[in-house]
Amino acid sequence: MAVRAKPELWRTEVGDAVAVLHIPGALQRRRTFDIDVSLVVRVPPDNEEAWHELTLEVDGRRQWSRRIPSNCPGQTDGLDYHCRTVLEAGPAMRIRAVAGTHGSVVQRLLIEAREDA
Repeated sequence: MAVRAKPELWRTEVGDAVAVLHIPGALQRRRTFDIDVSLVVRVPPDNEEAWHELTLEVDGRRQWSRRIPSNCPGQTDGLDYHCRTVLEAGPAMRIRAVAGTHGSVVQRLLIEAREDA
């Protein structure tokens, strides 16, 4: 009877505009990952034209991008994105999240990749 390994969890969190997560390849098996990206920005109380954006790249290819007005003056606002991807046996995967802002300030940028068990 084969013992199944515990599902993998890869995570990186930064207080900057760029986060990169590397998932090493597995020679013997194909894996499916749920990827969650979360951006939290601090919104100034007096900037009505503030906006923030989030772009997700997987292995150098843009998967998703969105820009929205920053709401909640004097508090925080954010953007979240979820996708699912398959990593074939062998190669590694590089996930890169890039935040852009105008008026608001990046407080936290998080990438989490959870293997589907």
